[in-house]
Amino acid sequence: MLETNNRRIFLPAFISSLEEKNPAVNKKQFAQQKSDLLQPLRQWLDKIEIQNRKLAKFIAKLIPAQCPFERDIILFGRKVAHIPPMCKLNPLYDEFVGLRFRALCYLVDQCGEDIQSYC
Repeated sequence: MLETNNRRIFLPAFISSLEEKNPAVNKKQFAQQKSDLLQPLRQWLDKIEIQNRKLAKFIAKLIPAQCPFERDIILFGRKVAHIPPMCKLNPLYDEFVGLRFRALCYLVDQCGEDIQSYC
């Protein structure tokens, strides 16, 4: 509350909600709406069970361990620029990483393979 000239003004009545003014909240809501379209694909990827050595090897080789786009640009021995990993921009990134992890776990636990060559 604010007192001016013996009048009390209740400030929250004049302040709009933070959700309307906060662009981060609006971006988050937009991202949630956008991801709803991919929800069936996310669920399908999460439900894939690895029960085959050939499939596990294929997935482990297909999905990279690190983002292939991340680079340091070096000129005359000095780092001039850095290209950040763009994998996080992929809306299915977490599902692909989980699928690769399940494939590697299958190879180690069920097949007894050494996965050093996949890392």
